[in-house]
Amino acid sequence: MRIAVFNQKGGVGKTTTVISLAAAMHRAGNDVLTIDLDPQAHLSAIHGKAMGGVERSIFAFYQQQATLLSLEIDWPRVGRLITAHAELIKVDSIFGKGPNILNRLNHALNDDPHYLNRAVFIDCCPFLGVLSLNAIFAADYVLIPVSSDFMSLRGATQIEHTLKALEPVLKRRVSRRYLLTRFDRRRNMSFDIQKKLIERFGTDVCETVISENVALAEAPALSRDIYTHAADSRGAADYLLLRDELQSQGLL
Repeated sequence: MRIAVFNQKGGVGKTTTVISLAAAMHRAGNDVLTIDLDPQAHLSAIHGKAMGGVERSIFAFYQQQATLLSLEIDWPRVGRLITAHAELIKVDSIFGKGPNILNRLNHALNDDPHYLNRAVFIDCCPFLGVLSLNAIFAADYVLIPVSSDFMSLRGATQIEHTLKALEPVLKRRVSRRYLLTRFDRRRNMSFDIQKKLIERFGTDVCETVISENVALAEAPALSRDIYTHAADSRGAADYLLLRDELQSQGLL
């Protein structure tokens, strides 16, 4: 299963969701790959030892036709990782937006049997360009973290319009799930956002919410996933619940 984690708004928990879900799947014995498709390379930075030359990053897949498998590195307790690099910012200007470049990641994952039975999580950049479109075109569905505030709710509506606009090109509905993050049960606003999200997107909204949690914020700074950092935290429990929910729906 391939999951693109995407939102056109920053600060909603995209990278946290990628690493936490990947680690939750890895704990259950699954073969997991994470791909960092964001030039900001936040996911790669969390790995701690992953930041290297451009020739060892996903940019080499686009620029030098390196295989995905040759770019994978080990990530203890999370699975495997293909790192990003700042040079990724050049992909749009170098390659344009033709069908070959937009489907490159999809074709590579389809054509290599190593990726048939793996959970692949793709951390997308927060704008719609060649890289994000590569992820969406390659994904079985898009997971959209939405922070529990009204600006993020407006952003979710924008993403819905974006995905609907892509569907005539893909000739299929883009499957998606909206995930509420930074959910504070002490604030009525969190429950108001949840209600409005369900009113707009119905069953595309995950039942699981990700709580506002200090441990989730601390873990990346320490180059750790949430289960290495604070396995007993509320954030860790929430991502296990999300894993179980998505698995029960055949989405993991």
